[in-house]
Amino acid sequence: MLKMRIYGMLAAMIVLHGSPANGQIAAYDQPYRPQIHFSPRQNWTNDPNGLVYFRGEYHLFFQYNPLGDQWGHMSWGHAVSKDLLHWQELPVAIPEGNGVMIFTGSVVVDRENSSGFCAAKSECLVAIYTGHSKTPEGQRQAQNIAYSRDNGRTWTKYAGNPVLDLHLADFRDPSVSWDETARQWIMAVSLPKEHKVRFYSSTNLKQWTRLSDFGPAGDIAGDWECPDLLRIPSSDGKESVWALKVGLNPGAPQGGSGEQYFLGNFNGKGFVSSNEPGSHGWTNYGKDDYCAISFNGLPQGQKPILLGWMSNWQYAAKLPTAPWRGQMSLPRQLSFVRDEAGLTLEQEPVIAPLRMKTLPIPASSGTGDSVAIPYELDLQFGHPDAPIFGIRLYSDEEHWTEIGFDMTKKQFYVDRTKSGAAIDEDFPAKTTAPTALARPYNLQLIVDRSSVEAYAQNGTIAMTNLIYPLSANSTIKIFPPDAKTAFSGQIWILKSIWDQSPLSK
Repeated sequence: MLKMRIYGMLAAMIVLHGSPANGQIAAYDQPYRPQIHFSPRQNWTNDPNGLVYFRGEYHLFFQYNPLGDQWGHMSWGHAVSKDLLHWQELPVAIPEGNGVMIFTGSVVVDRENSSGFCAAKSECLVAIYTGHSKTPEGQRQAQNIAYSRDNGRTWTKYAGNPVLDLHLADFRDPSVSWDETARQWIMAVSLPKEHKVRFYSSTNLKQWTRLSDFGPAGDIAGDWECPDLLRIPSSDGKESVWALKVGLNPGAPQGGSGEQYFLGNFNGKGFVSSNEPGSHGWTNYGKDDYCAISFNGLPQGQKPILLGWMSNWQYAAKLPTAPWRGQMSLPRQLSFVRDEAGLTLEQEPVIAPLRMKTLPIPASSGTGDSVAIPYELDLQFGHPDAPIFGIRLYSDEEHWTEIGFDMTKKQFYVDRTKSGAAIDEDFPAKTTAPTALARPYNLQLIVDRSSVEAYAQNGTIAMTNLIYPLSANSTIKIFPPDAKTAFSGQIWILKSIWDQSPLSK
């Protein structure tokens, strides 16, 4: 057993720092404010948008309401980072205007000025997004573009918008990337009610030609949203597969919003899912990781990076946070594995730059050192001889979050039914994922003030869940206490991303 006291957590959250150098820290220190996940300083946010790497900066655009902490007046918020962790929030990038809200989309680097929007002999950023408007006949969604010549700081909407309009109420979330082989742009965009992803091509980002449709396939219990087409390398780097990720809302297995993926092949015109076992799965088996998209423009040889919205449409408007509502998941690098259990995604969270010192996990019952949230817990279990084993994160004797393996049901799970504030009738949940006997029973657990991100079996299972503990106390216990299952591991103390001082060694 490892007992951990989180010193003055809630008290520290409401203390105002007097020094101007600490102003940013104070602004991001409210109760439940994430310390290692991006959240806007204030107001509502949902889907990440336009993730792109350009001239040494990672850009995070996001669905944002500049006027309040509920959904509405959707515009693109903006933040930049050098390391995917420490974010600087910038002014609103693309605002709502002329009755058109700015819904989810992509940003690409137009390196050869195919659009004609860039300055002479220069590259620039082009955003492709869904414009959502109201007409006498009802809502209408079409694809629009905007461009920036100053590293994403200011944007100009194209006078010829929309560039792709089917005169439909539901036609959204364009994912655009460059096909080097065919020398053209490829768009994957959702027809939500038809459970289809439609592919288009373009040579200039303005005129688009229909190529093919994928779907219905897999799970069709809700709307298909936020598609993303990307190429993923194997964990050993010797081969690659294509992945098509598709959001589902509502109707995900864990309830409400979720995201499935298909692994297969894209031939430049259409996507075909593989018949291999495991080629269809879920990017996240938790309740709170939706509309995750990948970064465009990454340096050659870098693994794809996925980042999502840490919430669920079942209760997103009711979360007990102020003056902001909504946050992002950790970014994670993607690869795939093919083993005895089949084909599956493997996800590795970007967290190492925040690690400071470590604490050991005692090999037997006892009291460990005191640490503070946020922290990372890495565990390796030996040959499991208990039917159910794992850890519990206690905030007091009556409230805890349980993370474990159920050998009888062949499941990994996170149970937050006793975690604390329930928020909504759909909030208490036990989320589960199938385990594979061929993979090790290990766990990487990343705990923030209002969330638990779990990566099990070498990252082939990702499970993200919000939690709202009622107490500042936190005690970690391995269970069952009398099990003979061997375990080893360590705890990493993590540095807050809002603390701008150098990382401790």
